[in-house]
Amino acid sequence: METIGSWWMWTGFAVFVVVACAVDLLVLQKKGDDKVSVGQALRWSALWVALALIFNALLWWYLDGQAGREVANVKASEFLTGYLIEKSLAVDNIFVFLMLFTFFAVPPHLQKRVLILGVIGAIVLRAVMILIGAWLIKEFHWILYVFGLFLLVTGIKMLVFAEADSDLEKNPILKWMRGHMNILPHFEGEQFWVYKNGVRFFTPLFVVVIMIGITDIIFAVDSIPAIFAITEDPFIVMTSNIFAILGLRAMYFLLADLKDRFHLLTYGLGFILVFVGTKMLIVDWYKIPVGISLMVVGAILLTSIIASLLIPNKGAQSGTATESK
Repeated sequence: METIGSWWMWTGFAVFVVVACAVDLLVLQKKGDDKVSVGQALRWSALWVALALIFNALLWWYLDGQAGREVANVKASEFLTGYLIEKSLAVDNIFVFLMLFTFFAVPPHLQKRVLILGVIGAIVLRAVMILIGAWLIKEFHWILYVFGLFLLVTGIKMLVFAEADSDLEKNPILKWMRGHMNILPHFEGEQFWVYKNGVRFFTPLFVVVIMIGITDIIFAVDSIPAIFAITEDPFIVMTSNIFAILGLRAMYFLLADLKDRFHLLTYGLGFILVFVGTKMLIVDWYKIPVGISLMVVGAILLTSIIASLLIPNKGAQSGTATESK
């Protein structure tokens, strides 16, 4: 099926992204040192999801008139499936952010600044990687098998190590930074570094920003191949990815206190990656319809969320019990 996305569609979307980032920065930043409330985060998260759905509806309406009902249905389904996959992977990204903020004891008002930098960084990284990925697939079809195998292995690893605890003290990048840079033990407002007696000292805020940037790269490497398993249309890949990222900051403040509640979501993400990896590996023998992909991804997400609510988190309970002693 032909790709879509005329010059004015790309331009209009780029303008929308710039305006959306500016609004997100100004509105969520205006309360200064106050922590973003759950109610505020919920409203903004709902708004970002609504905007994505409105965009999908407008895309369907436009294509229905220009290319026909069949093309409109397929492209709208591809966008929605890709959006669900990227949104679900973004949740895992958020939990990594939470781990970093907790480890470095980042104050709430500084979390806002780091998150907007993380969102902007993720948008730029994904835009570049999507364009590179689209070119690679167009020029070297066999790269699909490499992407598929990578996703399959990543999904299996996620399932096997879902219960493993992450120890940032052993992180090689953090260890390297501590061994080669002068790092202060405390924050200096919003400064990334300060000079003392002519020597530059980096603040923990700088370290967190670097770690967030590396996290963006790692998750982009996972998510970009995943969306190409659904569609090879650059416009659909780009828009579904960016819409999933735009609400990342609001979603962080919504889910930050609910990590233990959705303790089985990692298993769901693992199964999704296994599914899309397999889908990519068998594409030349059997192409799974996009409607089926949408139902499978939706069913996996819903099942993992419901299971998380019904099955107690033994890790959280044991941790609570230990603290009470």
